[in-house]
Amino acid sequence: MSETLGKPRAHPRWYVALVLLPVLVAGLRWASFLPSVIDWDESLYILQAREWLHGNWPLSGVWDMHPVGAPATIAVAFALLGESLQTVRLLGAACVTLTGYGLILIARRLGAPRSLGYAAALLYAAHTLFLGGLASNTEILFAPLVAFALGTALSQGRDWTRLILMGVLVGFALLIKPVVTPEGCLVFALFAWPTLRARNWRLLACYAGAYAALCVAPTLLVGAIYALRGEFDIWWGSTVLAPLQYAAGRIPLEQMLWRITLAALALRWLLAFGIAALFFSWREPSLRRVMLLGLAWLLAAALAVAGPGHFFPHYFLIAIPPLSLLAASGAYSFARFMAGHRGRMLLSILVLAVALDNVATDLSPRLSRGFAMGSPDTPRRMAALMNDELEPGDTIFVPNYQPVVYFLTHAKLPTRFPFPVHLTGSFANLAGVDTDAEVKRILESRPRFIVLDRSEWFAMRPSAMSMLTEALEEGYELAATFVEERGTVELWRRVEAE
Repeated sequence: MSETLGKPRAHPRWYVALVLLPVLVAGLRWASFLPSVIDWDESLYILQAREWLHGNWPLSGVWDMHPVGAPATIAVAFALLGESLQTVRLLGAACVTLTGYGLILIARRLGAPRSLGYAAALLYAAHTLFLGGLASNTEILFAPLVAFALGTALSQGRDWTRLILMGVLVGFALLIKPVVTPEGCLVFALFAWPTLRARNWRLLACYAGAYAALCVAPTLLVGAIYALRGEFDIWWGSTVLAPLQYAAGRIPLEQMLWRITLAALALRWLLAFGIAALFFSWREPSLRRVMLLGLAWLLAAALAVAGPGHFFPHYFLIAIPPLSLLAASGAYSFARFMAGHRGRMLLSILVLAVALDNVATDLSPRLSRGFAMGSPDTPRRMAALMNDELEPGDTIFVPNYQPVVYFLTHAKLPTRFPFPVHLTGSFANLAGVDTDAEVKRILESRPRFIVLDRSEWFAMRPSAMSMLTEALEEGYELAATFVEERGTVELWRRVEAE
């Protein structure tokens, strides 16, 4: 086999392959550019980002129980490329590409072949087609930060320079979502292992203190900014108290096992090749290092997935980077075992087959809806209808449908709680306000339009359902009905007094 387990001089083809990685990622994720909605959380971050650029700050202006890192990242993309859904999906593709480069860096730092790292990058990209990974969700946004932090921990160079870079990367990742904490601990453990073995306790304590300070610095800085705005209580309640309350409400064990099983089925190829790594990667030191790091990273990712206690599908995206590294090691080892010097060709065939299978699995349900995949979907059609009638200052109300409808219209927000489950649904207790009073206030302001998802009707609180029913009966007419797979979405127009 021409590629050894050491570090041979790179062939020009390798640099071409690196340049082509963004193209391959975009090709795999092409379907993300079609729908207006992939994930509910992404819709909220998009709305927060737009409002932030218009002076309406997250948390105090648009409430959520997550830190401001995700809307901040999207806001930067909006400022550079314009306020559109395509910008958000380009951001997602860019983050997946960067995570792929991070996986390549990790593999090379462990002495593994270039083809193994590239296989890990492609396996990661191919599996972000599932579990809501086509959205620019938090797990997609912080993945490159974690991957490069791990790569930095494994690199050579000045210790303090590496430590500062690691702390900054993990710090910004924590600003996107605190579940990064276990992976951040792994980053430091890899960096500090030589110091620990040398029993240099004083230096180890200095490293730990500096790293911890760097990790919490972005979060503390944001808290200080909100304090200067006189909104520290809002920041504290939104990013500290609400997540703790959320994590305390864990789902039943049988539902937990059901969601884990569904995620395992979606990641079946990664799990299969990861198991192969346990059998075929022991003999070569570099492959063994990749396997052991992959297992340690997977354990940290599992803690991050389990931490919130709800096991929603997009949580499992955290486990895809370490699983991809493990799977690439297994696939590479298996290919060498089966094909010898032609192992690299077999590895390419295996990765290509997995990627194509994932694309076909994602494409099948899209084609089952017909070939008009690029035509406007319900939120876009609904927003276009409303925009034709909305006047400056008008508001709309979306009590149980996708928040992206607010983004697609020219209407003002009627509330700082545009996320349905926080206002009318099962997580209304996290908002820290009387949400029934807020719903009443919104309806009394008589929004120009109300968007109602009948498939989510019974997911609302009975009190909110009662107020909406009364308001619709007394002052609104049904303007349009849109049929979706899960049911109908109704657009109600305010009846003007004669």
